[in-house]
Amino acid sequence: MLEAEKFWNDRFDTSDFIFGTQPNKFLQQRSELYLTQPSHILCVADGEGRNSVWLAKQGHRVDAFDVSTVALTKAKKFALDAQVQVDFVHADCDSYFWSQNKYDAVAAIFIQFADPELRSRIFQNALISLKRGGLLIVQGYTPKQLSYKTGGPCELSYLYTEELMQDLLKEAHIIELESYEEELQEGKRHSGMSALLGLVARKK
Repeated sequence: MLEAEKFWNDRFDTSDFIFGTQPNKFLQQRSELYLTQPSHILCVADGEGRNSVWLAKQGHRVDAFDVSTVALTKAKKFALDAQVQVDFVHADCDSYFWSQNKYDAVAAIFIQFADPELRSRIFQNALISLKRGGLLIVQGYTPKQLSYKTGGPCELSYLYTEELMQDLLKEAHIIELESYEEELQEGKRHSGMSALLGLVARKK
């Protein structure tokens, strides 16, 4: 955890919000479509809080965690300035306490720092933490993103395909799963035409 914390602290150590202050478009659209009632939501590795704060502003009860103390400091101030409450926790994906059957939704937006083994654990824990019928909302980059170079990891094994997501989520009911290309404007780190995957799955 210490090595990852240092890496992300260095990356977030700027006055700018490196992924912007607006929520991820896919998360915004799908949460407005599917989460029509106030819900209890977990944001995985939410960094500076752009997604968790927006969800809290919509009236949801939101928990979020991140490995970076620098990002969490910025996220807490962001929430305070927005006059909303988010329960932020300092943890990485393995040290976070994944409560069973707790959440109405889990948001996993661009968590592509995870190698295949960690990625498998994250999605398994996300499903465990959902209530029956709860939603998993995922946005990530596909292998074609290596050609665009407008954000995301440089290693193929960290990227998503539809087949990979189907394999990871065999025990869930996949509502939406699509690969598409779209221009992103999410701060300096996600900027330009991008090869994306969007997924919404429901826990059986």
